[in-house]
Amino acid sequence: MTTQHFPMLDDSSIVVTRNALHAYARILGDWLKRCRAKRKHWWHASLRPSLNGLTTGVVHAGTDFELELDLRVSRLQGRTSTGEQLCEPLQGQSAAELADRIEHFLVANGIDKQRVPEKNDSNEHSTSHPGYSAEHAHSIARAINSVVAAMDVFRAGIPEETSPIQLWPHHFDLSLLWLPGDKIPGQDPANEEYADKQMNFGFTLGDAGIPEPYFYITAYPLPEALPNTRLPPGTIWHSEGFSGAVLLYQTLSEMSDPTAYLVELWRGLLSAGREQMLINTRGGIVQ
Repeated sequence: MTTQHFPMLDDSSIVVTRNALHAYARILGDWLKRCRAKRKHWWHASLRPSLNGLTTGVVHAGTDFELELDLRVSRLQGRTSTGEQLCEPLQGQSAAELADRIEHFLVANGIDKQRVPEKNDSNEHSTSHPGYSAEHAHSIARAINSVVAAMDVFRAGIPEETSPIQLWPHHFDLSLLWLPGDKIPGQDPANEEYADKQMNFGFTLGDAGIPEPYFYITAYPLPEALPNTRLPPGTIWHSEGFSGAVLLYQTLSEMSDPTAYLVELWRGLLSAGREQMLINTRGGIVQ
Protein backbone atom coordinates (compact mmCIF):
# COMPACT_ATOMS: atom_id res chain seq x y z
CA MET A 1 0.00 0.00 0.00
CA THR A 2 1.25 3.47 -0.89
CA THR A 3 1.91 5.73 2.08
CA GLN A 4 -0.17 8.92 1.85
CA HIS A 5 2.16 11.81 2.65
CA PHE A 6 -0.38 14.51 1.81
CA PRO A 7 -3.89 14.20 3.32
CA MET A 8 -6.86 14.37 1.01
CA LEU A 9 -8.61 17.76 1.06
CA ASP A 10 -12.17 17.94 -0.24
CA ASP A 11 -12.40 21.50 -1.52
CA SER A 12 -16.20 21.65 -1.12
CA SER A 13 -16.03 20.40 2.48
CA ILE A 14 -13.17 22.56 3.77
CA VAL A 15 -14.38 25.90 2.40
CA VAL A 16 -16.14 27.11 5.59
CA THR A 17 -13.21 26.11 7.79
CA ARG A 18 -10.73 27.60 5.33
CA ASN A 19 -12.61 30.90 5.29
CA ALA A 20 -12.71 31.02 9.08
CA LEU A 21 -8.98 30.33 9.40
CA HIS A 22 -8.26 32.92 6.72
CA ALA A 23 -10.15 35.52 8.76
CA TYR A 24 -8.36 34.52 11.97
CA ALA A 25 -4.95 34.65 10.26
CA ARG A 26 -5.65 38.23 9.20
CA ILE A 27 -6.08 39.24 12.84
CA LEU A 28 -2.63 37.89 13.70
CA GLY A 29 -1.20 39.63 10.65
CA ASP A 30 -2.71 42.94 11.80
CA TRP A 31 -0.87 42.63 15.12
CA LEU A 32 2.39 41.93 13.31
CA LYS A 33 2.01 45.02 11.14
CA ARG A 34 1.44 47.14 14.24
CA CYS A 35 4.17 45.68 16.42
CA ARG A 36 7.07 44.83 14.13
CA ALA A 37 9.45 47.07 12.21
CA LYS A 38 8.93 46.86 8.47
CA ARG A 39 11.07 44.39 6.56
CA LYS A 40 11.48 44.13 2.81
CA HIS A 41 8.72 42.37 0.93
CA TRP A 42 6.54 42.77 4.05
CA TRP A 43 8.15 39.77 5.74
CA HIS A 44 7.37 41.36 9.10
CA ALA A 45 3.64 40.88 8.50
CA SER A 46 3.59 37.19 7.55
CA LEU A 47 2.91 34.17 9.74
CA ARG A 48 5.27 31.23 10.11
CA PRO A 49 4.26 27.56 10.00
CA SER A 50 4.56 25.88 13.38
CA LEU A 51 4.38 22.26 14.46
CA ASN A 52 0.65 22.59 15.11
CA GLY A 53 -0.45 25.33 12.76
CA LEU A 54 0.52 28.96 12.26
CA THR A 55 2.31 31.37 14.56
CA THR A 56 3.39 34.98 14.78
CA GLY A 57 6.65 33.84 16.34
CA VAL A 58 7.92 35.91 19.25
CA VAL A 59 6.90 39.55 18.90
CA HIS A 60 9.01 42.07 20.84
CA ALA A 61 6.62 44.79 21.90
CA GLY A 62 7.57 45.92 25.41
CA THR A 63 5.87 42.83 26.74
CA ASP A 64 6.95 40.08 24.36
CA PHE A 65 4.20 37.79 23.10
CA GLU A 66 3.35 35.03 20.67
CA LEU A 67 0.02 34.13 19.08
CA GLU A 68 -0.59 30.75 17.47
CA LEU A 69 -3.48 29.19 15.61
CA ASP A 70 -3.20 25.60 16.81
CA LEU A 71 -5.06 23.82 14.02
CA ARG A 72 -4.56 20.33 15.40
CA VAL A 73 -6.85 21.04 18.36
CA SER A 74 -8.60 24.19 17.01
CA ARG A 75 -7.40 26.67 19.61
CA LEU A 76 -5.92 30.12 19.60
CA GLN A 77 -2.92 30.06 21.94
CA GLY A 78 -1.46 33.26 23.35
CA ARG A 79 1.66 33.53 25.49
CA THR A 80 3.51 36.49 27.00
CA SER A 81 6.99 36.88 28.47
CA THR A 82 5.33 37.52 31.84
CA GLY A 83 3.99 33.96 31.86
CA GLU A 84 0.35 34.74 31.08
CA GLN A 85 -1.52 32.49 28.67
CA LEU A 86 -4.60 32.69 26.50
CA CYS A 87 -6.41 29.58 25.29
CA GLU A 88 -9.44 30.30 23.13
CA PRO A 89 -11.32 27.52 21.30
CA LEU A 90 -11.80 28.05 17.56
CA GLN A 91 -15.43 27.26 16.88
CA GLY A 92 -16.34 29.32 13.85
CA GLN A 93 -16.79 32.56 15.77
CA SER A 94 -16.35 35.80 13.88
CA ALA A 95 -12.91 37.31 13.44
CA ALA A 96 -14.19 40.35 15.36
CA GLU A 97 -14.89 38.21 18.42
CA LEU A 98 -11.44 36.66 18.30
CA ALA A 99 -9.83 40.08 17.78
CA ASP A 100 -11.53 41.38 20.92
CA ARG A 101 -10.24 38.42 22.98
CA ILE A 102 -6.68 38.98 21.75
CA GLU A 103 -6.84 42.72 22.43
CA HIS A 104 -8.15 42.21 25.96
CA PHE A 105 -5.47 39.59 26.68
CA LEU A 106 -2.53 41.59 25.39
CA VAL A 107 -3.54 44.98 26.77
CA ALA A 108 -4.25 43.44 30.17
CA ASN A 109 -0.73 42.06 30.14
CA GLY A 110 1.17 45.22 29.31
CA ILE A 111 0.88 45.85 25.56
CA ASP A 112 0.57 49.57 24.83
CA LYS A 113 -2.91 50.42 23.53
CA GLN A 114 -1.23 52.41 20.75
CA ARG A 115 -0.17 49.07 19.27
CA VAL A 116 -3.71 47.71 19.03
CA PRO A 117 -4.75 47.34 15.35
CA GLU A 118 -7.49 49.61 14.09
CA LYS A 119 -11.00 48.22 14.21
CA ASN A 120 -12.15 46.41 11.10
CA ASP A 121 -15.77 47.24 10.25
CA SER A 122 -16.11 44.98 7.22
CA ASN A 123 -18.89 42.40 6.98
CA GLU A 124 -16.30 39.69 6.46
CA HIS A 125 -14.70 40.56 9.80
CA SER A 126 -18.00 40.38 11.69
CA THR A 127 -19.34 37.25 9.99
CA SER A 128 -19.38 34.00 11.95
CA HIS A 129 -18.63 30.64 10.32
CA PRO A 130 -21.23 28.03 11.26
CA GLY A 131 -20.08 24.68 10.00
CA TYR A 132 -16.48 25.20 11.09
CA SER A 133 -14.90 21.77 11.53
CA ALA A 134 -12.02 20.94 13.87
CA GLU A 135 -11.45 17.81 11.78
CA HIS A 136 -11.01 19.85 8.61
CA ALA A 137 -8.73 22.29 10.42
CA HIS A 138 -6.57 19.34 11.47
CA SER A 139 -6.41 18.11 7.85
CA ILE A 140 -5.40 21.61 6.72
CA ALA A 141 -2.64 21.63 9.35
CA ARG A 142 -1.33 18.30 8.08
CA ALA A 143 -1.39 19.53 4.50
CA ILE A 144 0.48 22.71 5.45
CA ASN A 145 3.11 20.70 7.33
CA SER A 146 3.63 18.43 4.32
CA VAL A 147 4.01 21.37 1.95
CA VAL A 148 6.42 23.14 4.32
CA ALA A 149 8.55 20.00 4.64
CA ALA A 150 8.85 19.81 0.84
CA MET A 151 9.65 23.53 0.63
CA ASP A 152 12.38 23.08 3.21
CA VAL A 153 14.03 20.34 1.13
CA PHE A 154 13.79 22.54 -1.97
CA ARG A 155 15.13 25.64 -0.25
CA ALA A 156 18.14 23.80 1.15
CA GLY A 157 19.63 23.46 -2.34
CA ILE A 158 19.27 27.09 -3.40
CA PRO A 159 22.49 29.16 -3.18
CA GLU A 160 20.82 32.54 -3.73
CA GLU A 161 18.71 34.41 -1.18
CA THR A 162 15.29 33.02 -0.34
CA SER A 163 12.51 34.37 1.82
CA PRO A 164 11.29 32.62 4.93
CA ILE A 165 8.68 29.96 4.30
CA GLN A 166 5.69 32.04 5.29
CA LEU A 167 1.93 32.31 5.17
CA TRP A 168 0.42 35.55 3.95
CA PRO A 169 -2.64 36.39 6.05
CA HIS A 170 -4.25 38.55 3.37
CA HIS A 171 -4.36 35.85 0.66
CA PHE A 172 -3.96 32.84 2.99
CA ASP A 173 -1.23 31.24 0.91
CA LEU A 174 2.11 29.69 1.74
CA SER A 175 5.01 31.24 -0.12
CA LEU A 176 8.73 30.86 -0.70
CA LEU A 177 10.46 33.57 -2.74
CA TRP A 178 13.67 33.10 -4.70
CA LEU A 179 15.62 36.36 -4.91
CA PRO A 180 18.72 36.26 -7.12
CA GLY A 181 19.69 39.82 -6.14
CA ASP A 182 19.22 41.38 -9.57
CA LYS A 183 17.21 44.56 -10.06
CA ILE A 184 14.73 45.28 -12.84
CA PRO A 185 15.90 48.14 -15.08
CA GLY A 186 13.78 51.25 -14.83
CA GLN A 187 12.36 50.46 -11.38
CA ASP A 188 13.20 52.39 -8.22
CA PRO A 189 15.78 50.14 -6.51
CA ALA A 190 14.54 51.31 -3.10
CA ASN A 191 11.11 49.82 -3.82
CA GLU A 192 11.90 46.13 -3.63
CA GLU A 193 8.32 45.07 -4.42
CA TYR A 194 8.78 46.26 -8.00
CA ALA A 195 12.57 46.32 -8.34
CA ASP A 196 13.60 42.81 -7.21
CA LYS A 197 13.63 39.96 -9.70
CA GLN A 198 11.97 36.98 -8.08
CA MET A 199 10.17 33.68 -8.40
CA ASN A 200 7.36 32.65 -6.08
CA PHE A 201 6.75 29.02 -5.14
CA GLY A 202 3.40 28.93 -3.39
CA PHE A 203 0.43 26.93 -2.17
CA THR A 204 -3.11 28.09 -1.49
CA LEU A 205 -6.23 26.35 -0.23
CA GLY A 206 -8.26 27.85 -3.06
CA ASP A 207 -9.42 31.27 -4.17
CA ALA A 208 -11.89 32.98 -6.49
CA GLY A 209 -9.90 32.03 -9.58
CA ILE A 210 -9.24 28.39 -8.69
CA PRO A 211 -11.58 27.28 -5.92
CA GLU A 212 -9.70 24.14 -4.90
CA PRO A 213 -6.26 23.83 -3.22
CA TYR A 214 -3.38 24.24 -5.65
CA PHE A 215 0.33 24.98 -6.03
CA TYR A 216 1.58 27.85 -8.17
CA ILE A 217 4.95 28.97 -9.50
CA THR A 218 5.28 32.51 -10.86
CA ALA A 219 8.13 34.74 -11.99
CA TYR A 220 8.55 38.52 -11.93
CA PRO A 221 9.23 39.78 -14.46
CA LEU A 222 7.95 36.85 -16.48
CA PRO A 223 10.49 35.75 -19.11
CA GLU A 224 8.84 35.32 -22.48
CA ALA A 225 10.17 31.77 -22.85
CA LEU A 226 9.30 30.49 -19.38
CA PRO A 227 5.73 29.40 -20.27
CA ASN A 228 7.31 27.17 -22.93
CA THR A 229 9.22 25.20 -20.29
CA ARG A 230 8.32 21.54 -20.42
CA LEU A 231 6.20 20.60 -17.42
CA PRO A 232 5.76 17.12 -15.96
CA PRO A 233 2.36 15.41 -16.36
CA GLY A 234 -0.14 16.85 -13.89
CA THR A 235 1.17 20.42 -13.99
CA ILE A 236 -0.14 22.98 -16.48
CA TRP A 237 0.61 26.55 -17.46
CA HIS A 238 -2.15 28.85 -16.24
CA SER A 239 -2.91 32.25 -17.81
CA GLU A 240 -6.30 33.37 -16.49
CA GLY A 241 -5.92 35.96 -13.73
CA PHE A 242 -2.20 35.30 -13.41
CA SER A 243 0.51 33.59 -15.43
CA GLY A 244 2.25 30.67 -13.81
CA ALA A 245 2.55 26.92 -13.51
CA VAL A 246 -0.31 25.32 -11.58
CA LEU A 247 -0.57 21.92 -9.93
CA LEU A 248 -3.81 20.92 -8.24
CA TYR A 249 -3.33 19.61 -4.71
CA GLN A 250 -5.64 16.67 -5.38
CA THR A 251 -3.51 15.62 -8.34
CA LEU A 252 -0.40 15.67 -6.16
CA SER A 253 -2.02 13.87 -3.23
CA GLU A 254 -2.88 10.91 -5.46
CA MET A 255 0.75 10.36 -6.51
CA SER A 256 2.90 7.57 -5.08
CA ASP A 257 5.69 9.97 -4.08
CA PRO A 258 4.21 13.49 -3.96
CA THR A 259 7.17 15.09 -2.19
CA ALA A 260 9.66 13.92 -4.83
CA TYR A 261 7.38 15.13 -7.63
CA LEU A 262 6.89 18.53 -6.03
CA VAL A 263 10.56 19.15 -5.27
CA GLU A 264 11.59 18.14 -8.79
CA LEU A 265 8.90 20.37 -10.29
CA TRP A 266 10.18 23.34 -8.28
CA ARG A 267 13.82 22.59 -9.10
CA GLY A 268 13.10 22.32 -12.81
CA LEU A 269 11.24 25.61 -12.97
CA LEU A 270 13.81 27.36 -10.81
CA SER A 271 16.56 26.18 -13.15
CA ALA A 272 14.65 27.47 -16.17
CA GLY A 273 13.80 30.71 -14.43
CA ARG A 274 17.38 31.27 -13.25
CA GLU A 275 18.71 30.81 -16.78
CA GLN A 276 16.12 32.99 -18.47
CA MET A 277 15.86 35.77 -15.88
CA LEU A 278 19.59 36.31 -15.47
CA ILE A 279 20.62 36.35 -19.14
CA ASN A 280 22.69 39.46 -19.92
CA THR A 281 22.48 40.77 -16.36
CA ARG A 282 25.73 39.25 -15.10
CA GLY A 283 27.70 38.98 -18.30
CA GLY A 284 25.77 36.01 -19.65
CA ILE A 285 23.79 33.03 -18.45
CA VAL A 286 24.26 32.08 -14.84
CA GLN A 287 25.37 28.48 -14.62
